[in-house]
Amino acid sequence: MRRKSAYVLFLAVLGLLVIGIVMLFSTSAFARDSHGDAFFFLKRQALWLGVGLIVCIAAALVDYHFWQRTWWLWLAVAAITLAFCFVPHLGMRINGSRRWIGIGPLSFQPSEIAKLAAVFFLAWWFARYEKGAGHPLFGFAIPLAIVSALLALILFEVDLGTTTLIGMTAFVVMFVAGTNPILLGLLAVIGSSVIFVAATHARMERLVAFTNLERYKEDAGLQQMQALIAWGSGGMEGLGLGNGRQKMLYLPYAHTDFIFPMIGEELGLRISLLVVFLFVVVIVCGIMVALHAKDRFGLLTATGVISLIALQAAVNIGVTTSLLPNKGLPLPFISYGGSNLVACLFGVGLLLNIYRQAILEPVNKKRTALQVSMTPRI
Repeated sequence: MRRKSAYVLFLAVLGLLVIGIVMLFSTSAFARDSHGDAFFFLKRQALWLGVGLIVCIAAALVDYHFWQRTWWLWLAVAAITLAFCFVPHLGMRINGSRRWIGIGPLSFQPSEIAKLAAVFFLAWWFARYEKGAGHPLFGFAIPLAIVSALLALILFEVDLGTTTLIGMTAFVVMFVAGTNPILLGLLAVIGSSVIFVAATHARMERLVAFTNLERYKEDAGLQQMQALIAWGSGGMEGLGLGNGRQKMLYLPYAHTDFIFPMIGEELGLRISLLVVFLFVVVIVCGIMVALHAKDRFGLLTATGVISLIALQAAVNIGVTTSLLPNKGLPLPFISYGGSNLVACLFGVGLLLNIYRQAILEPVNKKRTALQVSMTPRI
């Protein structure tokens, strides 16, 4: 399984990308901002997919220790671009949140850079201070303070979903690195309290609607209620590709955050479960890559990347099936969104690079041993 994990990972991601393109073709033509072009979002996503594949190949070829040496650069880029979200005429305010930077026709979410920057920093920190992982200062307070600076900027954007995602990923990486479990428990309590207070302040209507979707089905609970209707309409077999009704302006953002219910409505429960299975395969392969990384930085980087993908998929599926309150997180590899697609494919490239170096390491050691044995002794 270990030697085939990269190939299985690649095939699982490819399957998710194909499903995403097919469903985007089916749903995006009915989006409000398609500008009268049925292929508007499909063409943009295809462009981003091309960029993402190039980035994935580059990440798979470039030695992942490059990111270990340049962690500070990506942390600085993340902080600066997040600050740009609050600059007038540069940051874009959409639906009450400042999550995007717009430069001409190009727009992207700096929080995607922040996700990877946080992983690079934590992996570098705990690789350097391996013996101090259990220390309250070096293993908890300092790394948490630096990551919290990024989280504060994202939280002020009113992006609770991404804040929670990076926070949970940091928790997982610190746990794997060996941070004191008592301190991690304290972090979980404090972090949950901060997110809850922020949610009640900025997104109280969503929390209230989550408790009674039927009552708030016309306003705050509209998306999740329509998603449940889509699931019920699709059943086991689905209505057929292109035959879904919720995408016809009944379900807002059917091509982005709520594309998973559209899979259920048009392709049925079987394909929906296939999507879940493919994510499970990606997670298992990512864990295999992390466990067999050749060094501590590779282990922690792979752990952070697979945690980002796994937790984001879990939250999106939980939201679209009404198991969690509504949060604006796309489904990795499937939802429309260039920034997230490129970031996820970059993460896949990192996993492939970590796998490739771990596989080549024993070969290099054997060659070195053979060269030593063949060296004539004087």
